[in-house]
Amino acid sequence: MSASAAHACLPLRGDCAAVGSASRTSRRRSRLPQRARSPAVRCARAAEETESAPRVATLRSGGGGADSLVICRVLNGMWQTSGAWGRIDRDAAVDAMLRHADAGLTTFDMADHYGPAEDLYGIFINKVRRERPPELLEEIKGLTKWVPPPVKMTDSYVRENINTSRKRMDVACLDMLQFHWKVNLTAVWNKGCVKSRSSKKRMRTCGAAIFFLREFRNFEAVKIILWWDYSNPGYLDALKHLTDLKEEGKIKTLALTNFDTEHLHIILENKIPIVSNQVQHSVVDMRPQQRMAELCQLTGVKLITYGTVMGGLLSEKFLDTNLSIPFAGPPLNTPSLQKYKRMVDAWGGWSLFQNLLQTMKKVASKHGVAIPTVAVRYILDQSSVAGSMVGVRLGLAEHIKDTNAVFSLNLDEEDLNSITEASKKGRDLMKVIGDCGDEYRA
Repeated sequence: MSASAAHACLPLRGDCAAVGSASRTSRRRSRLPQRARSPAVRCARAAEETESAPRVATLRSGGGGADSLVICRVLNGMWQTSGAWGRIDRDAAVDAMLRHADAGLTTFDMADHYGPAEDLYGIFINKVRRERPPELLEEIKGLTKWVPPPVKMTDSYVRENINTSRKRMDVACLDMLQFHWKVNLTAVWNKGCVKSRSSKKRMRTCGAAIFFLREFRNFEAVKIILWWDYSNPGYLDALKHLTDLKEEGKIKTLALTNFDTEHLHIILENKIPIVSNQVQHSVVDMRPQQRMAELCQLTGVKLITYGTVMGGLLSEKFLDTNLSIPFAGPPLNTPSLQKYKRMVDAWGGWSLFQNLLQTMKKVASKHGVAIPTVAVRYILDQSSVAGSMVGVRLGLAEHIKDTNAVFSLNLDEEDLNSITEASKKGRDLMKVIGDCGDEYRA
């Protein structure tokens, strides 16, 4: 990275702050006495000394490029801030982010469409700048995604959207921008729920959620379907503009979300410096270990996984439950639980899933940890996986202890074989669904 690009990665101090002023602020801080480490930070560092598995991974473009990013191997997933899980208390959420960072869980994954996620990160990172030692600030990474609507990917349009994320997150340089190609929109409706023919016509071309909510009298009767359309070469145009922004120092590393193996290969052939691809990966969904992992081994691109604990399905809470009987089991009352229950159905059904949970419970009990800890460790041990996501319900629930237990857990050969055997009893989702991300395509 050039000297100018390096300076551009200094933190912004407000929306209109210049990089030069950020640099001067940094120099002034360097002359101030170093703050004492908080007890939480000292405890996190002490815990690292007893861990047997690496806490961090380094992502590099092309497997050996000059640009790199060090991330915590367990990422704090912020999809839960999107609003579908309930109201977010800003102050409580930021305080929870600080607790995660103090505990050594320093990497946060978000997106431009995860409600206030980027804004929360901006508030959080400023509190870290003011209240935490510079060593912790250096460890914190904010990974965001950009999901553009179906418009022409011009330089000005891409630049405007990336600048919006930079301002919201209050950084001059995004640690990572993960590109998410979700461009086509279709509405499926039941007879009588659309007010007029003109509404139908506009709905086919308009992707605005505000229009959707205003025009339809029966929300339940309408379903919005978004899918990837690789026949539209706009994704390559967008990635080339993002590469330019990276060269300018506005983005440190470029990555992808939910791209399949074929199109990851095409992107790499176009000399786009991709460091990772974020894909769904769990003990139920082992698709990434087929074609995708093979390409990653050849190119050095790493995988960041989500859905690794299946929204909480891979936990003691759902062990020995029967969801076929109404109200007999825990409610599937979040979008992630509903989503991953569908994956269980595609894989083999609830009865077979119970067999898998029982196997994982035996392994968890053997090591004195919880089932989600085993679920994450198993995926982190897979080929080309740099990190796995654990969703955080900021200010509502915390699992910091169980999450950190991942780093001291070593699964032996017997553990790995028993989990693999239980996983393989289900269907091969590559044959059922297709490659990574195909579940979102028409």
